[in-house]
Order: sequence, then structure tokens, then C-alpha cells
Amino acid sequence: MNIVTKFSNCNVLKDGKILTKDLWVIDGRIANPEIIFYDKKKIPDIEIDCLGSLITPGFIDLQINGAFGVDFTYHRGDGIDVVRKGLLQYGVTGFCPTIVSTTSSNYHEILPKFKRCHGNEEGAAILGAHVEGPFISKLKNGAHSLINIKTLENSNLTDTYGSLDNIGIVTLAPELYGAMEAIKLLSDNGIVVSLGHTSSDMETSIQAVKNGATFITHLFNAMISFHHRDPGLIGLIACPPNVEKPLFFGIIADGTHTHPAALKIAHKVNPEGLVLVTDALSAIGLPDGIHHLGDKEIEIKNSKAYIANTNTLCGSVTSLDECMRYFIKATNCSVAEAIETVTLHPAMVLGIQQFKGTLNYGADADFVFLGNKLNVQSTWINGQCVFKHSSGAGYIVKKNNLNIS
Repeated sequence: MNIVTKFSNCNVLKDGKILTKDLWVIDGRIANPEIIFYDKKKIPDIEIDCLGSLITPGFIDLQINGAFGVDFTYHRGDGIDVVRKGLLQYGVTGFCPTIVSTTSSNYHEILPKFKRCHGNEEGAAILGAHVEGPFISKLKNGAHSLINIKTLENSNLTDTYGSLDNIGIVTLAPELYGAMEAIKLLSDNGIVVSLGHTSSDMETSIQAVKNGATFITHLFNAMISFHHRDPGLIGLIACPPNVEKPLFFGIIADGTHTHPAALKIAHKVNPEGLVLVTDALSAIGLPDGIHHLGDKEIEIKNSKAYIANTNTLCGSVTSLDECMRYFIKATNCSVAEAIETVTLHPAMVLGIQQFKGTLNYGADADFVFLGNKLNVQSTWINGQCVFKHSSGAGYIVKKNNLNIS
């Protein structure tokens, strides 16, 4: 339709810097204003006064087990539209619905429901499923049921998952027999391999990366602790192997899973590889009580999630925007650095940074208006507002073309 929208009186995150400049959108994409003015000779159809808001790319969550009463594994993939819609209030415009270790029949039922889709007013984009397991270490199972954990000796990828078409990320333990072959097969098919829930030493971890692994699942959690003579998987963030693709690592900055000192160390050592994830549970957005993660009951007490009747942590109830704000407080990093951990970096993990995670010309016009306290004021997908906060959306609209509804 060639509708041109100009966003002015705003600060924009672009190329790692926060700049005071206008943002132009045409047909759902970020546009170069020089082309609009000089080549197409158009003035804006719609002008939006952003009232000094900060505009950032839309947030991307690579690990989320559910939300708003929906657990993707327990509810067999049903209710995903509830989560898609609800995530807009947190500035999330794309996510990877995450399935914990479960049975083959459950994977075969759930994964077909997680087809990739674009975001719109109905909710955030689905960017591919994240299957966390079942090929993980029984010694580092965390909240995963031991009965559902498998080995690659007795099971293969297609028998376990069925079709791989809807899978974006697979978390596995690299020390398992056959893991290197599986890593190569998955990465050759465009699926991100993440290392996690593992007892792997550093040498095995390095071999996994050389075979195609590019991500680490919730750094520090469900892996062997750092040791000065064998740093294990954690050591990879300090000396990533010499491979073509960069190594990224997810980390949960909810004030519970990872101590502020550990967050600061991870950021100081490798800020370019850091990706904030929520590992959020079905209980996010709900009060304390009993909920589910896969086939296990979980209990939320004082905004912390535990396997019921234990002291074992099992995911978070913290939104991605809140994780970002906590990360800034814990590490004293810049606002621009923190925003890139929930935008550009996760997009790079998935290889979609040309269209997601940036506000470069030609990228999808998925972005977030943030207030002075980095609170989400409004969320936009394809240049259209899909969520407005009740306390204020952070903008005023002026239409120059009265034919636009």
C-alpha cells in the first residue's frame, strides 16, 4: 500500500548506539528516508510524535516454557496463542516455545502445533521451537524427569521428535555417545544446537562447537561448576574455539538463578555473546501457587519457582523486560548493551539478524517504545501498534492522509 509513517521526537537504538533521530516505516519495514524523499518524492502519510520515548527493536526470547497458565509441554502445545498475545505486553515480538524432556509421542503431538509464523496483532512471532532435551545428562537433569531422558544409542532424532521442520533450537549434552554426529546433522540442517544440562568437560565442549554447536543453554545452571584446571562448558565463553560462527550463551537474569557477580563476570568476559532468556514458566503473570512444568508440579513461592516439595529451582517467573532491567542493575552495563542482549544477539543465534533484532533499513518494523525507567509503553509489529500500556503508550498520532483508516 506504500503507506509511509514517520516517527519523530524519539531516541532510537541503532548500530549499538542510542541516537536522537527519526524512524521511517513503509509497508512494515524500516525505510531509508532519503529514498522516500528523493526517489519516491513522498511525504509521510502518518506522523507519530514519540514524546521522547526510546525505540528499540522488538525483544526475542529463545527459551520460554510457557506463560499465563499455559505450559507448552504439559498442555501438549495447546494455548500457544494465549502466550503469543500475552507476551506483547513485555515487548516480546518473537520467541521460541520451549519443550522440556518428554515422550516421543508428546513431541510428535506438540511440534506440529509450533509452526513458524509472523507476528501481528494476534501475538508475537513463533521463531521455531526450542526442544530442551531429551538427550541430556541424567546427572544434570534439573527439573527434567529422569524417566524421559534418552540416549542417542537407543533413540535417534527423527524417531524422537518426528519431523524436524518446526525445530529452531535443540539443547543436548555433548558428552553423550553419538552427540557429535547429532550436532553435525542438526547444524547442517539449519537447526541451532545448544549445549546444556551437561557434565561435559571443556575439551568435549570445544569439540561440540567445532562440530556446529553455537549456543549454551542457561549458563551456570545445570552444568558442572567452573574449576581452574577444567573450566568445563563455562570456560567456552572466555576462549571460544576458532570456528566460522560466533558462540552465544543464554543466561537467566531474574535475581534468583544467577548471582549478580556471575552476571557481571559473564558480561565482562564476553559481552558480544550474551543473550538474556527468561526460561519462564506457565506461572508468569499469575499469583503464587501450584503450576506445571512438563509432567512435574511446580510451586511458586515469593516469586521463585521450585519443583513442588523440594528446593530445586525450575525456571523463572520473570518477564524478559524485567530481566533486562535487572541485568543493567547487576552489571552496570550500558542501556544499549543490555537491549542488544534481548534483540540483536538472540536474532544472531537464529541467523535472522537481517530482519529481526535491529532497526536497520530493510528490517521488519518490529519495535518497542520504552519509557524513562525502560518500562514497556507500547509494542509494534510490522509498523503497527499491537499493545498499549494502560498508563500511556508513549506517542501521539497525526494523519496527513485522511484516506487512511
